[in-house]
Amino acid sequence: MAFHEVRFPDAISRGARGGPERRTQVVELASGDEERNASWANSRRRYDVAYGIRRADDLAAVVAFFEARNGRLHGFRFKDWGDHKSCLPSGTASPLDQPLGTGNGVRTTFPLAKRYASGPQSWTRAIAKPVASTVRVALGGTEQLSGWSVDTMTGLVTFGSAPGAGVPVTAGFEFDTPVRFDTDTLDVTLDLERLGSIASIPLLEIRR
Repeated sequence: MAFHEVRFPDAISRGARGGPERRTQVVELASGDEERNASWANSRRRYDVAYGIRRADDLAAVVAFFEARNGRLHGFRFKDWGDHKSCLPSGTASPLDQPLGTGNGVRTTFPLAKRYASGPQSWTRAIAKPVASTVRVALGGTEQLSGWSVDTMTGLVTFGSAPGAGVPVTAGFEFDTPVRFDTDTLDVTLDLERLGSIASIPLLEIRR
């Protein structure tokens, strides 16, 4: 298996349905109280892109994309229109959006991440598939226009010189979600107008 660095068609993903999923075990005690345990430390996203098919050409594009990925075998990029930026979907990514860590004078590599916060609680998501040319980086609140590079296949930011001790490293970016098809079958229905439709096209986030 491999990961194909191609993005699912934007015109179709825009109409997709889905979002994060978590796995929690809930045990009801004899007293009626509950005990809850998280089976997963991190969430996993599921989508159904069948809702984005509006034309016969869309259907053909999905079939071609599915065949090129060999069904469930190979992963690919997917744009989640509701969550594809380091900032709010309506905003513009800023180099101050997300903390990546603090320099120590030795470390040169920092992985991209996005923090989701509500009240005092938060969860940090690793970002492995940033979109090329959208990543902006700052050191101590000052944007750095050079002296660093980003690997768009892993989400690692590498500095030519290690940031100084105590210097905050932040970044802003757009990103894709790594996914695969969660089916090896596309059940295509041809209607009277020969437009065609597919009842469900499930995608599942790839976690490494």
